[in-house]
Amino acid sequence: MARKTADLLKIVPDLLYPRRCPFCHDIAPVGLEACPSCLKKLPYVGEVRCRKCGKPVDSTMVFCDDCMKTRRFFDEGRAAFRYDDLMRETIRFFKNKGRKEYGHVLGSMLYECAKDDIARWDADLILPVPLHKAKLRQRGYNQAAVIAEELSKSSGIPMRTDVLLRADRTAAMKSLDAAGRKRNLTGAFRVTEGKAALSGGCVPGAVILADDIFTTGATMDECARTLKAAGAQSVYFLTVCIGGGEETIF
Repeated sequence: MARKTADLLKIVPDLLYPRRCPFCHDIAPVGLEACPSCLKKLPYVGEVRCRKCGKPVDSTMVFCDDCMKTRRFFDEGRAAFRYDDLMRETIRFFKNKGRKEYGHVLGSMLYECAKDDIARWDADLILPVPLHKAKLRQRGYNQAAVIAEELSKSSGIPMRTDVLLRADRTAAMKSLDAAGRKRNLTGAFRVTEGKAALSGGCVPGAVILADDIFTTGATMDECARTLKAAGAQSVYFLTVCIGGGEETIF
């Protein structure tokens, strides 16, 4: 009887406040975070991927074209899903339609995909890619911080939002090519000093950056460059989705 009562209590929140599936946006089955039919459609990134950024590549390639011709400041990274039409809609609802709760589901799924890499990286901190204050006020939350929070909860690695900050409000990235994005982000981030940071104003040895999408890598590179200038020895990243590279600007 006690067990039946406990099981019932677990589903009461879902009955009172039904969850929506992050992928079709319909009410999810009671007790589940997503529709089983949607889960079968997810575009997971396979094992054949760039050893630097995690982008899907041909089986004959070790690194993707972008990583072979671009200096990378991050050490390694990966994503859970390819950025196809399904995931594009999911991220749009998560970022622009107020579906903050989607981030917890996506962050949990990202952890399950990357938990072996997370263990291997042995990081000291998880840091979300920061938003400018104006953008944060407009949206109400930083989508990267929601993902980072879930990664931290699942991995046990502390998450901080007061170490890496946005220094300048940059132009919208959608209309820029890879070179434009890189120029746009130069000097866009800074590391806090004093009590807000660690180790006397420097970040610790290994850091994981968290964000929703990896496209050309300009954002991750600038964050990693800034963190390494402040003392980080290794900078890794995890994103929910990854695009096709320089040719895929969204």
